[in-house]
Amino acid sequence: MSRYLQATGFDTRKAMTLYRKNLKLSQEMFTLISCFEIALRNKINDQYMEQHGKDWLQDSVSHNGFFNTEKCKRTKSIVVKLLNSRDINSHTKLLASLDFGFWRYLFAQPQFYAGGQCLLKVFPLKPRSSASIQFNQSFIFNKLKSINDLRNRIAHHEPICFKPFLPMICTKNSVEHYNLIIELFRWMDIDESGFLYGLDHVLSLCDEINNYRL
Repeated sequence: MSRYLQATGFDTRKAMTLYRKNLKLSQEMFTLISCFEIALRNKINDQYMEQHGKDWLQDSVSHNGFFNTEKCKRTKSIVVKLLNSRDINSHTKLLASLDFGFWRYLFAQPQFYAGGQCLLKVFPLKPRSSASIQFNQSFIFNKLKSINDLRNRIAHHEPICFKPFLPMICTKNSVEHYNLIIELFRWMDIDESGFLYGLDHVLSLCDEINNYRL
């Protein structure tokens, strides 16, 4: 609670109010990230089913599978561990058991090339690359890393209503991540307003926190 107290002039009541506002923002942002993760997972699955067949995950770690390489051994070990679980008895369950980090790493260079270099099709509306910026798999990987890092911060109960490393109220970082997620939804050709209907209150909560009067 120390940062909340410092940010509110050591007023316990105001610190608790700010804490509750941050908790609500964290819940809303986590929901948004979870929805994005599901959309990304489904788009990747659709693309790899088209490219490699309906059992691509299980096949990818088989003897001749495209993830059965030294450079992709970590990816393979994650899938194999789940396949050895008694609870995983279908492609759908396997798919649902993999976390955001797994999907992000499919855009890392070894996994991206092993999978056939086709995953940029997941983002059909992304901008064209130029001399100044390349919208390639490394660009996507880094953007997904940023989102995953925020997800992990929220999961570890770190506040997202302050300036980095300072006890000062500021939701700029949360707004930037929100805008990034919305942008990636659009690059995936997903109507984010319909997909998130009734779930998205992030910006209004950010405004509420930024306008919080001490």
